[in-house]
Amino acid sequence: QLQLVESGGGLVQPGGSLRLSCAASGSIFSMSAMGWSRQAPGKQRELVAAITSGGSTNYADSVKGRFTISRANAKNTVYLQMNTLKPEDTAVYYCRLTYGTTSYWGQGTQVTVSS
Repeated sequence: QLQLVESGGGLVQPGGSLRLSCAASGSIFSMSAMGWSRQAPGKQRELVAAITSGGSTNYADSVKGRFTISRANAKNTVYLQMNTLKPEDTAVYYCRLTYGTTSYWGQGTQVTVSS
C-alpha cells in the first residue's frame, strides 16, 4: 500500500515561512501528479497547489506569489515552500498523489500562523 508522509508543519508568525515535505513510498511517484490541499476548521478542503509529472504547476489564487510547489523525483518527495504566511493560511495541510484515476492522501500536518 502506497504511503505519503508529510512533515514540516508548525507554528509560525505572520510574515514567516515554512517548507512542507511529503515523502512517498513505492515506485509510481515520478509518474504521478502531486498536490497540496488544506482544510481549516469548519471549512471544506481546498487544493492550494499542484504539480504534474512533467513539472507544470498551478496554484489557488489565495496563495499565488507566496507558495511554491516543487518535486524531487529522485527522492520521491514533493515540497511546498510557503512564504509571507498569513493567519488565514492556518489549516491542516494534506499531500495528495494521483496516478491515473486513483488518489492517495497523507495524514496531514498542522500549520498555524499566529503571533
